[in-house]
Amino acid sequence: MSTQINQQIVNASGVKLFIEQDGREVARAFLYVLKNGLHAEPFGLLEDVFVEENLRGQGIGTELVKKIIEAAKKNHCYKLIATSRRERPKVHALYEQLGFKNYGMEFRMEL
Repeated sequence: MSTQINQQIVNASGVKLFIEQDGREVARAFLYVLKNGLHAEPFGLLEDVFVEENLRGQGIGTELVKKIIEAAKKNHCYKLIATSRRERPKVHALYEQLGFKNYGMEFRMEL
């Protein structure tokens, strides 16, 4: 039996928050707002949170993630997903401090 798989384009939007010093980006975070068929509201994906190493520990990452959470709420997201590699316990602690829960696993394929 052959199954036909149809395709429909689904548009997403996003926002990049960043901090510059001396004309150079030193910190950033992305929010992608996506829709699926499960909810009327979109969901948010927090991606690529980065703070230059010499600036870490000053609360910059925390402020970026807080602003992403605000942006997700303004976009009426029903959930916000954040992923992180296993070897980043400080990042995990930050996410949990901000209200994220360790909810599952991420599976990834490099393309």
